Amino acid sequence: MTNQKVDERGAWGNQVEFFLSCVGYAVGLGNIWRFPYLCFRNGGGAFLIPYVLMLALVGLPVFFLELAFGQFASLGPISIWRVNPLFKGIGYASVCVSTMVAIYYNVVIAYALYYLMVSLVSFDNNVPWATCGNSWNSDYCINNLTLIEDSMNATQKLNIQLGRMNVSCVENTITNYGLPYENLTYNFVKKNLTECSYESLYKTSSEEYFTNFVLRLNEVDNIGGIGEISPKLTVTLLIAWIFIFFSLMKGVKSSGKVIYFTATFPYLVLVILLVRGLTLEGYKKGIEFYIIPKWEQLANPRPWIDAASQIFYSLGPAFGSLITMSSYNKFKNNCYRDAILVATINCGTSVFAGFVIFSVLGFMAHITGRDVQDVATSGPGLVFIAYPEGIARMPFPPIWAFLFFFMLLLLGMSSQFGMVEGVISALSDEFPGVLRRYKTYWVFFVCMTLFLLGLTNVTQGGIWVLTLMNDYSGSYGILFIAFCELVALMWSYGLTNFCDDVEMMLGFRPNIFWKATWTVISPLIVLAIMVASVVKFVPSAYGDYVFEDWAQGVGWVLVAIPVLCIIVVAIIQLVRYGGFKAATTPLDSWGPAEEENRTGRYSSAFKRANRDFHVADNNGYVSEEHLPEEKNGHPPVEMTEITMDEKM
Repeated sequence: MTNQKVDERGAWGNQVEFFLSCVGYAVGLGNIWRFPYLCFRNGGGAFLIPYVLMLALVGLPVFFLELAFGQFASLGPISIWRVNPLFKGIGYASVCVSTMVAIYYNVVIAYALYYLMVSLVSFDNNVPWATCGNSWNSDYCINNLTLIEDSMNATQKLNIQLGRMNVSCVENTITNYGLPYENLTYNFVKKNLTECSYESLYKTSSEEYFTNFVLRLNEVDNIGGIGEISPKLTVTLLIAWIFIFFSLMKGVKSSGKVIYFTATFPYLVLVILLVRGLTLEGYKKGIEFYIIPKWEQLANPRPWIDAASQIFYSLGPAFGSLITMSSYNKFKNNCYRDAILVATINCGTSVFAGFVIFSVLGFMAHITGRDVQDVATSGPGLVFIAYPEGIARMPFPPIWAFLFFFMLLLLGMSSQFGMVEGVISALSDEFPGVLRRYKTYWVFFVCMTLFLLGLTNVTQGGIWVLTLMNDYSGSYGILFIAFCELVALMWSYGLTNFCDDVEMMLGFRPNIFWKATWTVISPLIVLAIMVASVVKFVPSAYGDYVFEDWAQGVGWVLVAIPVLCIIVVAIIQLVRYGGFKAATTPLDSWGPAEEENRTGRYSSAFKRANRDFHVADNNGYVSEEHLPEEKNGHPPVEMTEITMDEKM
C-alpha cells in the first residue's frame, strides 16, 4: 500500500488521541451499572481477587493482542484477515456484533439524553420523578413510606401495618381464623396476612416515571406487541445519532478531537458525585456493603465466571473496535504500554465508580428503612430508577441529576464512537475506492441506518427489545469470535510469526507470560466462559417478565449471525483458495502498510527472492546455491529461515 493510500485512510493527530479513545471505548456504561452490582453480589472486596486475576489472564492479553494486530497492518477488522484468509469471517462477525450492539447502545444514550434535558429544564423546580400524584402515577406510588421502628409500641406498629393492607381481605382472612378484629397483633398480621398487603404493589415515584412516562411500558402487555413509537425518545435518539455523525464524519480526525472532552470529563463528575455521596447520611452502610470481603464466596464458581465476563465485556475485544483504533497508529507506537495503562484505568474506574454508586444506595437504604441489597440493582434499573431516586432526595436534585446523566451521556458516547467507527472503517477498507472517497456520505448513511433500525427500541415495549438484544447479541457471539481470533493468530498464523511482527514494531519480543496466555490460558478461559454461560443459561427477562419462547428463539438467531459469518466465509475461502493450506497462507499484501516499514520477510526484495529462488530443502531453507548475488556493490538480501507456508 502506498503512502498516499495510507494518508487517505487517516491517522490519529497524536498519540494522546489514540490513548484517550481507547480509554473512552473501554470505560463505558458497564463500569457504572454492572461492576458495582457484581462486586456486592459476589463477595464485596473479595471479588477483586478474581477480577484482577481475570484482567491479567484474559482481559489484558487479548486487549494487547488486538492493539498490536491492528497497528501492525494498519487495516480494519475485515481486510486485516489477509493474514489468514480462512478466518476472514471473523471480521464480518465482529462488524455484525458491533452493529447490533450499537443499535441498542445508542438507545440507552438517548434515555440519558432525555433525563439530562429534563434535569436542565427543572433547575427552577424539582425533578419530575421526585413526586407522586402526577398523571403517570398509579395509586400504589409511594414517596415516603412510614417506617416501622423498634422504638414503637405494638399498637403503633399494628396500625401502620394495617394501613398497608386491603381491609376487605383482612376481615375475610381473620374471619376464617375465627379471630376478632380487636384481638389482632402486629406479629400475627405480619406473619399470616401477607397476601392482604399492598407492599408488593408499591412502586417508587422514580420507577413509575421511568416505566409509565418515559417508556410507557404500562400500555403494552408483552414483547409480541411492542406498541407505538415514542416521539420524545425518537427525537433524543435522532439527536444522539446526529452527534455521532458529526463526531465521526471525518474519521479519527474529528473523533480524536471530541474524545479529549468525552473521555476525561466523566472523571471530574465521578469525583464530584463521590464527594457529594460521602456527605449523605447512611453512606457508610452502602460503602461497607460494597467493600467488606465475604471470602467464602470465592469457593463458588459464580464470582469467577462473573469476573471473567465483566473484564472481557468491559475492555471490549472481538468487536473489531480495538483493531480499528490501533490501525490508525504510527507503526512504532508503543501499544504495549497503552494496553497496560488502558486496562489498569478501566479496572480502577470500575472500582471507583462502585464507591460513587454505593454511597448513594446506602443513603437510600437509610432513609427508606430498607437493606442495601433491597435497593441495589444493575443495568437500566440502577441508572434510571435507583440512582435517580437517591438524587431526588438530595438538596437541589436537578443539579446532581444533570451531572449524573451528563456523565452517563459522555461515557456512552465514548464507547459508541469506537463501535461505530469499527463498522465504518471495516467496510471502508474493503471498498476504499467508493467508501473512502465519499466518507461523509458513507458515515451519514451508516448513522441513519442504525437510527432507523433502533426505532423498535423506542416503542412502548422497546425496553424489552433492548433487553433481548443486550442479553444475546453481545454475549455468546463475542466469546466465539475471540476464541476463533486466538486460534487463528496463535495456532494457524503461528505464535512465532506473531511475535516476530510485534518485535518489528516495538523492538522487543513478547515474554513467556504473553506467549502462555495467548496460546493456552486465554483461549481456555474464553472457552470456559462460553461453556459456563450455556450450562447456567437463564432465559432473557426484564424484571419478573420472562420473554416468550419465540422471543428467546429470536435472541438465539442474533447469536447465530456472527457464528454463521465465520463458518460460511471459511467454507467459501476453502473453495476459493483450493484447500486448507492455501486458505491459511498469508497473502502477499499482508504486512506493514507503509513501504518503509516492510523490512525483513516483508520487503519486496525478499519476496522476489522467494519467488525466484523457491527451491528449498525439506527443512524449509532456501538452498545456498540459489541465494542472490551481490549487485552494483550492494550486499545480497538477507535470507532468514522461512516456513513452507511463507513461500506459498
